[in-house]
Amino acid sequence: MEKDVVLTMRGIYKEFPGVKALQNVDFTLRQGEVHALMGENGAGKSTLVKVLTGVHEKDAGEIRIAGREGPVSIRSPQDAQNLGISTVYQEITLCPNLTVAENMYIGRGNYKFVNRRAQEKKASILLEKLNIPAKAGQQLGNCSLAIQQMVAIARAVDMDCKVLILDEPTSSLDEHEVELLFTLMRDLKSRGVGIIFITHFLEQVYEVCDKITVLRNGELVGEYTVSELPRVKLISAMLGKDMEDMTNLKNQKRPYSANADVVYEAENLSSSEGVRPFNFRINKGEVNGFTGLLGSGRSESVRAIFAADRVTGGKVKVNGKGVRITRPKEAMKNGIGYLPEDRKGDGIIQDLSVRENLILALQVLNGFTKPLSRAESEKLADEYIALLEIKTASKETPIKSLSGGNQQKVILARWLLTHPQYLILDEPTRGIDVGTKLEIQKQVLKLASEGVSVTFISSEIQEMLSVCQRLIVMRDRKIVGELMGDDLEQDKIMQTIAGGKAENGK
Repeated sequence: MEKDVVLTMRGIYKEFPGVKALQNVDFTLRQGEVHALMGENGAGKSTLVKVLTGVHEKDAGEIRIAGREGPVSIRSPQDAQNLGISTVYQEITLCPNLTVAENMYIGRGNYKFVNRRAQEKKASILLEKLNIPAKAGQQLGNCSLAIQQMVAIARAVDMDCKVLILDEPTSSLDEHEVELLFTLMRDLKSRGVGIIFITHFLEQVYEVCDKITVLRNGELVGEYTVSELPRVKLISAMLGKDMEDMTNLKNQKRPYSANADVVYEAENLSSSEGVRPFNFRINKGEVNGFTGLLGSGRSESVRAIFAADRVTGGKVKVNGKGVRITRPKEAMKNGIGYLPEDRKGDGIIQDLSVRENLILALQVLNGFTKPLSRAESEKLADEYIALLEIKTASKETPIKSLSGGNQQKVILARWLLTHPQYLILDEPTRGIDVGTKLEIQKQVLKLASEGVSVTFISSEIQEMLSVCQRLIVMRDRKIVGELMGDDLEQDKIMQTIAGGKAENGK
């Protein structure tokens, strides 16, 4: 290994049933370097970190750590810790009911015979050394999230870590707290710690990182020096210009008309999930979309529209009339449907049948005191299974037995059954085959031609361009642009996400 290199991963492969999660991935971390690991959802970031931390065993490749002869074997998180690899996750994994000092040293030694005074003194010295504004004897739960993150980092540093992995540490922090964390990261960098920083916030990468490694679809795209990589090129590397365009649907797409009736309109809408207050409207028969990198706030925005997250402010009009939408049922009563991003977690009820899943939204609208008859529910299930060509052995088959694409069709049918005037589709084609993707895209354009308004979100830019008449571009949980007409093309989208034009460099 080179003198200043603390970690090398070479030719890493990891495969799960039916999924090649990592294919021949290389990664290098140097002493005193903050190295961003970036890529969209499913790129392989988490899998690479889990291989490095012993959560998953690699199928092939080698890992080397400075100070160790030859490749090392990491088969458990304890192995990783013994090699000087520590991880601080987005979710705080410490104990809020214990003191700062107790959290820093819990699990190390015999807890019953700990000298509390000596423990607090040692913790105080480290907290002062790292400029962490916390007292060793105070309860951790009384500290801000940022301080809790910093205590977790202090714990890792005290265990003499050579490699510190920070997995989305800033996602729940405000700007002041982020700066506190960055100050600590810079201090650790000056002490020679190698830091792997996983984040979706572009501005933070350019503020604190030295190098960037980009993964896409489980493969290495490249390693870059931050100062030499314009933001537009970074986004291009993450999203890829070689994405398969399944078919050209643009000739079926009607041009955007600003004169059409406004179906839904929001002013200064905000939610508990931190999306900045935003204005939004959608016209009758329009297909628009929220686009931006993962973590930009696109999903949080549509969840606020449907009130899937707690609405904290804003005014809403439906068909020009002021309405109150603070719960999903109120959104449904105003003709809004929502297919969520997390199909398994928020969409299907796995142990119920296709029929039961399909009629769920209609039953909620009717009220559970007025259940649909068995005959009526069977008739509706048969009709929509045929309409969307859902492949299932029977309408009584448990939905968990269906493929991902057919599960998605059932959720789409669920909302079509309510005859919505406005339908929100968040990643409706993720993880499904090309043929089903095309069917769903065509269904979206068909709905628009019949007057239904649709908001469509996809991680694949070409797919968005195929169906959307207007795109709302997001970065760092706020709207940074709106594109339509001739501006609906990939380079313009990436330039807007990056916050400038390609010729402006970074």
